[in-house]
Amino acid sequence: MTDKSPIKQFYAGKNVFITGATGFVGVTIIEKFLRDIPEIGTLYILMRGKRGKSVEQRLEELKTNSVFNKFKELKLEDRFAKIRPVEGDVGQDNLGLSDADRQLLIDNVNVVIHSAATLDFFQGLRDTTCINLLGTRRVVELCSQIKNLNSLVHVSSAYVNSYITEVEEKLYPAPDDPERIIELVSKSTDKELKEMEPQILKDHPNTYTFTKHLAEHEVAKASTRFACGIVRPSMITAAWKEPIPGWTISKNGPQGFVMGAAKGVIRRLPLDSNIIMDYIPVDVVTNAIITTGYYVDALKQKNGNKPDQLQIFHMTSSTYKPFRFDGLVPQMNAAMHEFPLKSAVWYPNLKFVDNLTVFRIGAILFHFLPAIFLDLLTVVTGGRPILLKLHRNVWNSLNTLEKFIFTEWHYDNKLGIKLAKSLAPEDQKTFCIDIGTLSWEEYFKNMHLGVREYLNKESPKNLEAAKSKDNILLWLHCALQLAFYYGVFRLFICFGMTNAFAALFLPLVYMIMIRL
Repeated sequence: MTDKSPIKQFYAGKNVFITGATGFVGVTIIEKFLRDIPEIGTLYILMRGKRGKSVEQRLEELKTNSVFNKFKELKLEDRFAKIRPVEGDVGQDNLGLSDADRQLLIDNVNVVIHSAATLDFFQGLRDTTCINLLGTRRVVELCSQIKNLNSLVHVSSAYVNSYITEVEEKLYPAPDDPERIIELVSKSTDKELKEMEPQILKDHPNTYTFTKHLAEHEVAKASTRFACGIVRPSMITAAWKEPIPGWTISKNGPQGFVMGAAKGVIRRLPLDSNIIMDYIPVDVVTNAIITTGYYVDALKQKNGNKPDQLQIFHMTSSTYKPFRFDGLVPQMNAAMHEFPLKSAVWYPNLKFVDNLTVFRIGAILFHFLPAIFLDLLTVVTGGRPILLKLHRNVWNSLNTLEKFIFTEWHYDNKLGIKLAKSLAPEDQKTFCIDIGTLSWEEYFKNMHLGVREYLNKESPKNLEAAKSKDNILLWLHCALQLAFYYGVFRLFICFGMTNAFAALFLPLVYMIMIRL
């Protein structure tokens, strides 16, 4: 092979086992391997049968994912043959693998990428321990049996150390004894675990960060036996460059609120626009995972075929390319009218609120009251009401999410940048993990377009019709505001105010309303 890319040379003919393959990161990894490393061997992907569908049927569904749109434009569909689904579940003993499938992996796999996890911040300790902690242990146990393993890449999270705000690329002490936690989970009821949770978690904000932190130590214990690397991304967001700028299927983080704001149903967001928000594009994370698999094996080769120390890389932006929403909100609101939605239910206008109490008052006025009206209208027209439930879920989650909304973390990423700069020129281009040239303004514009097309499912072809509706919604929005302030004016008069005094109080009401 004459390719100048050491990473492509490493993966040529290698078979890769991927957990979490159907998730946001997982599908991006599959697409990247197939599109940019045509000599890759077999991609074994762990999948569960779901809703009565076999893993083979789910694989056919996976091939229709929008992540493969560019892939199909390049007419690369024949490479789908490299994917082989393996039925299993990280939440089950032995990964839920049959004896035959387990032996297949033991005999053939060269690289393992473990990206499966439960990301639910509100899930109980039982489920997060089973999937995040024990799931990682089960993957490590499989790796220890694989005959020709080159490397294991564990996808963790920058937030596993969210109990501190200045975080380095190193393994921090375990928050508890994993065996004690496993025993507690096996012997306690869900009610007992819930009652013990504050004492167990200590400074960790939720069971997700706690169990993901413990999972890192499972990998660390194995790093003396085979080459291991840990990639810690922060909040993973839409694609920067590939497969398509702005592409996303994730509703987490900014993609979710852009999706709702463009519809006109999310108008207030509890967020301090002056603090640094740590976002990292999904394609950067994918490139880092693939690069880490190559890099830890290269270190092993230099070390006389003995595993080097555990490698940990932050894929983060806070200390390298910091981002704040301050100054970007007008651009975001402008984009919602430059590229509006035909399915919008009201005129979009998003505002950030840096106080939870003020947000709650604003949510009653701008979220709950319109949601009641729109849900009633939906019921009358035969639809399924969802807005009130959506806003109620946000309301109920505020106390849990407060730490993540109003805390500024600084994640040191010197090792990640050093890794990026150590790559061959061809690999720096093909497997880009250096966000130094990223423009946040351009990135968020592309994200808006990606959310419009891939989450709100609106074609670029309906843009003119959407703009016409946006103009109509603007007139309705202005009319409603006029009606509201006229109603307040009349209310003041009903309470005995003269017309002149009532008119003087209207600017005060306006100032209060724009503060909410």
